[in-house]
Amino acid sequence: MAKNKTLTEEDDELLAELGFEIESKKATGYTAREERIMAGFEEIQNFVKEKRRLPEHGEDKDIFERLYAVRLDQIRNQEECRNLLKNLDYQNLLNGEFSQETDASVGMNDDELLAELGIDLNEENSITELRHVRSQAEKKAAEEIANRIRCEDFEHFKPLFESVKKDIETGYRNTIVFRKDAGFTKTTLQPGQFIIIGGQTSYIAEIGETIKAPNGEDDARLRVVYANGTESNILLRSLIRAMYKDETSRFITEPNDGPLFSSENSEYDLDSGTIYVLRSFSDHPLVRENRNIVHKIGVTGGDVKKRISNAKVDPTFLMADVEIIATYKLANINRAKLEKVIHKFFGAAKLDIETRDRFGRNVKSHEWFLVPIFIIDEMVEKIKDGTISDYYYDPTSVRLMKY
Repeated sequence: MAKNKTLTEEDDELLAELGFEIESKKATGYTAREERIMAGFEEIQNFVKEKRRLPEHGEDKDIFERLYAVRLDQIRNQEECRNLLKNLDYQNLLNGEFSQETDASVGMNDDELLAELGIDLNEENSITELRHVRSQAEKKAAEEIANRIRCEDFEHFKPLFESVKKDIETGYRNTIVFRKDAGFTKTTLQPGQFIIIGGQTSYIAEIGETIKAPNGEDDARLRVVYANGTESNILLRSLIRAMYKDETSRFITEPNDGPLFSSENSEYDLDSGTIYVLRSFSDHPLVRENRNIVHKIGVTGGDVKKRISNAKVDPTFLMADVEIIATYKLANINRAKLEKVIHKFFGAAKLDIETRDRFGRNVKSHEWFLVPIFIIDEMVEKIKDGTISDYYYDPTSVRLMKY
């Protein structure tokens, strides 16, 4: 027996002579595969130590966090790995105490997951070699897919988000559940579309030129702006995939879905309605100084004269007589929704006028607007021709402006 042989080497030779196949081991006593498993687990431990949580699946997560999540799932599912790592598991990551639900990517290895994300890595650049240094290409991939940056021109988009929020509150727009049964490749998104993803209202500002994804499907780079003032340059298919995985994702409908004018009557609506415009004889300073452009705008299904018959004792009418300036008769309308649309349209010119009721209590009236009658005429015409959603009222220039 050679004196420079270790006991381990002699044992291996004896086992080999007995017909057992022995995998070559390094001086550490671990095979190359075992070392890779241990190194990968150490990365997960470092992540948990730094973030104080387990790595998670999800399109909104950093790509390496998602890889750690997949790797941890695979380790937990293999007894060989659990046995190898149990003495190193000082954070109790293997015992199921922090078990999470996973997605379809659990069964993929690291390279397969990257391929699914549209990132092509060759053998020399396998994800198992990323333990110490990330290449520039990998950093770029992670940033493109997961990271959001500050939206420098968010002031341009902020009014759109505020408008959509009001539209949803008033019922002018609705949110509808993202339907998964239509099929992934059948789902399309359009420029100017609003969606809700990860609980965040998001606006698809731009869609770039069509490109081919690794799987042969058409794809495109999007500019997506979020309500919190950030934006991302994400791939179309990545965003749709994220919507599939997010159980709360929703589409936000376009204005007027669920029409103001209908061929069917609801139990709350008559066959027709009237938009009315009133002017007040109140002595309130704001009204007195701007009497010709302070108007109350409402919608009723009854007689307007009867509606205002008790104006002098009604805080809604500022406890004063009013005169009818204009009426517009419309057929087959949803009156409640139409009134909300009008009040929202003139929201920038809305007045909160406080008066005292007949019992001496201070009461605020909310349906009065500082807007001239010719603008109201234009607004009604836009309602009639169905283009109201393309315009907004600018009180500074006293004009209807197109978005």
